[in-house]
Amino acid sequence: MNAALPSIAFAGIGLMGLPMCQRLLAAGYSLTVWNRSPDKCAPLVAAGARQVATPAELCAHADVVMLCLADTRVVRKVVFGENGVAEGAKAGQLLVDFSSLEPAATREMAAELESRSGMHWLDTPVSGGVAGAQNGTLAIMAGGREHDIEQVRPILMHLGQRLTRMGAVGAGQVTKVCNQMIVACNALVIAEVVALAEKSGVDASLLAPALAGGFADSKPLQILGPQMAESHFEPIKWHVRTLLKDLDTAVKLAREHDSSTPVSALAAQLMRLHGSSAGNLERDPATLIELYREKH
Repeated sequence: MNAALPSIAFAGIGLMGLPMCQRLLAAGYSLTVWNRSPDKCAPLVAAGARQVATPAELCAHADVVMLCLADTRVVRKVVFGENGVAEGAKAGQLLVDFSSLEPAATREMAAELESRSGMHWLDTPVSGGVAGAQNGTLAIMAGGREHDIEQVRPILMHLGQRLTRMGAVGAGQVTKVCNQMIVACNALVIAEVVALAEKSGVDASLLAPALAGGFADSKPLQILGPQMAESHFEPIKWHVRTLLKDLDTAVKLAREHDSSTPVSALAAQLMRLHGSSAGNLERDPATLIELYREKH
């Protein structure tokens, strides 16, 4: 570990958190980790990370505390619950939240954390999936003070190819909502396309390479198109529940700002319909093709 580098703590060792932490360790940062299921920290501890028993203890060993958690409820519990980050936080420390949360809740929690401890909050949700986390090619959209974002930029550039300050705290989350609206609606129409091609006698596995480079091309098409055509749903790289949560956030945000989002609202209904089948919320979004294939 390089003692000249800021020390980092990380809560949330999941599909995204694990490869992000592995990259931070490989870059020479001192890393302290916590996860609700402690066994998930094992590969990081074996690589040199320190493991602690509570979120509050993360603050004792870090200049920067990072979160990559499931949703607003979980972040609030990890930060403000018993033995939470807020109990150990100190002025001068930064909280960097990679989770995808409701923008209004992010602003509220940031204000509370700062008033209680002096710790500043940056909302830095990411896009790029597990592959982006593994390869350090994530797109990071940030909300917070410009000075704070510049302070963590050298760290975050080990995780992403791009870090863009979108505005004050909460602006990163608004940008992530916009990102997820595009991704989720794209995933649903790709499922429609694959099913239509199949029923029309066209080899759906050829769609992604045939459309590559054209106006219809996208990363979701190149990833989901072949997976859907081949019914290749494992290993799970992301979850239906995540897209549904973010679409619900989009509809709520639109309502708060008197903005119209009819396509995203319909996408939320379709995503919920798919998720209502047993176990689908925990499956890969490539399974959305099952909405359009005839059941036998």
